[in-house]
Amino acid sequence: MFVEIPFPEFDPALFTIPGFAIGDMQLGPFPLRWYALAYIVGLLLGWKYANILAAKDKLWPARTGSPINKDDVDDFAFWAMVGVLVGGRLGYVLFYQLFFEPQKLADDPLFIFKMWEGGMAFHGGLLGVAAALFFVARTRKLPLLSLADIVAAATPIGLFLGRIANF
Repeated sequence: MFVEIPFPEFDPALFTIPGFAIGDMQLGPFPLRWYALAYIVGLLLGWKYANILAAKDKLWPARTGSPINKDDVDDFAFWAMVGVLVGGRLGYVLFYQLFFEPQKLADDPLFIFKMWEGGMAFHGGLLGVAAALFFVARTRKLPLLSLADIVAAATPIGLFLGRIANF
C-alpha cells in the first residue's frame, strides 16, 4: 500500500580538480565537496550580511551609530573561519574519534589534520566561533554584545547551508 521513494544518491564531490605536477611533486586530485562548498558560501554570505548590518544606521543608537565598522567585520570573518575549521575539527576528534575509534588516532596522530577524510562537529565549530568572538571583541576593543548581535543575525545563513549539505 505504501510507495517507497528511494533516497537520491549524490556524489559528495561537486567536481574534482585533476591532479598536476610541480617539478617532481605530484599534487591532487582535489575534490570540491558539497559540504566544503556550504562552508565557503556560508562564510562569504554571512560576512557580506554582517557588513550590511554593521553599516545600517537604523539598527544602532542614533547618538552613537554603529560601534562596528567594515574592518572589524572583516577581521572577525577571518577569525570566524579559523574558529569554524579548527574548532569543528577538534570537536570531531575530541567528542567522536577519541571515544569511538581511539586506535585510529593512536595509529595516525596526523589524522587530526586530515580534514579531507571527513569529520567536523557543530559544537566544536560553535566553541571556535565563540572564541573568535571574544578574541576580536577584546583585541579591537569592541562591545562584545554588539558584535554578538551581528554574528547571531548572520549565523543562520551558514547553518542553513550546512544542514542542506548534510543531505
